[in-house]
Amino acid sequence: MALPLSLFERLPKTDLHVHLDGSLRVETILELAARDKIALPANDVDGLRKAMNVGAMTGSLVEYLKAFDVTLRVMQTEDALTRIAYELAEDAAKENVRYMEVRYAPMLHTRNGLRLTTVVESVLTGLRAAEKDHGIESNVIVCGIRNISPESSLEMAQLAVAYKNRGVVAFDLAGAEYDHPAKHHRDSFQLVRDNNINVTIHAGEAYGPESIAQAIHVCGAHRIGHGCRLREDGDLLHYVNDHRIALECCPSSNVQTGAVRDLASHPLKLYYDLGLRVTVNTDNRLVTDTTVSKELWLTHTQMGFSLSDIKHILLNGMKAAFLPFHIKQSMLRKMAKELAAFPDDMTEDDGAAAAVHTSNA
Repeated sequence: MALPLSLFERLPKTDLHVHLDGSLRVETILELAARDKIALPANDVDGLRKAMNVGAMTGSLVEYLKAFDVTLRVMQTEDALTRIAYELAEDAAKENVRYMEVRYAPMLHTRNGLRLTTVVESVLTGLRAAEKDHGIESNVIVCGIRNISPESSLEMAQLAVAYKNRGVVAFDLAGAEYDHPAKHHRDSFQLVRDNNINVTIHAGEAYGPESIAQAIHVCGAHRIGHGCRLREDGDLLHYVNDHRIALECCPSSNVQTGAVRDLASHPLKLYYDLGLRVTVNTDNRLVTDTTVSKELWLTHTQMGFSLSDIKHILLNGMKAAFLPFHIKQSMLRKMAKELAAFPDDMTEDDGAAAAVHTSNA
């Protein structure tokens, strides 16, 4: 019997792979556009969701990324960035996400002349305000973009170095993967590694396992974003497993982009059964029309994960977080204690009752 979504909303969670510019509230996009006189493809919630293909099967990463043409229009002012970051953390806190790493490319928010430092500080201001109001801890991952230029990625890497220990915990390479290899951006990764900054790279989503190998062996990735196609290279899979390189899995997003056919054929269960350090994340809360709780519930109902499995995955999320060891250890112990209050053999009725009890506590 399937456990209810409400139970998964009560479990303590992480979200290690979530894009700021893919996780806005539709209502906020409409309000900011009206205020700043920005043209949109539609002027109501339903119309805009349809125009952005929210939750739709786009069939490719390139098509999926077109939604960002809309979101980025309203993310060019200091107050908009602060508001959007705050609302993302607030929404995550409502489903009991305890720790979140928000990624974005600051260079994409300078169309109206904002300084890169202002972009970073505006987002951090929103995240810190949400932490104060809602108790959710968040940090930032700065992204370079594969399909723009290595020079711009290097500028983003320099920004990550400048904000190390000030809210930025890692550097990433995002954007269209096919025909834009990570090795072209190796100077950026060399810079951040020289400064002891964590590295995660989108790889194995829209290209094969060669992309994952390059991310690890050429660019020094400590985590892999998505990694759907890792299963095509058993030797590399075992290397990833042996070295505890965490995979930031985003199941629903992978179906939307055509990286996998459907949830039932997603490699997440295979990876988990083989012992890989898999984590479950949203990718884009708006564009994918999801939450961490929904993703976990789908792994339970569509992939056959038990509650015990899911608790293990949640602990993986904290283990894989880009946090100092002593902080991570403390948070991990607290999370494990909370998860222990949910027995592995809960029934559907038990799950519903526990969710009600926890929400009333």
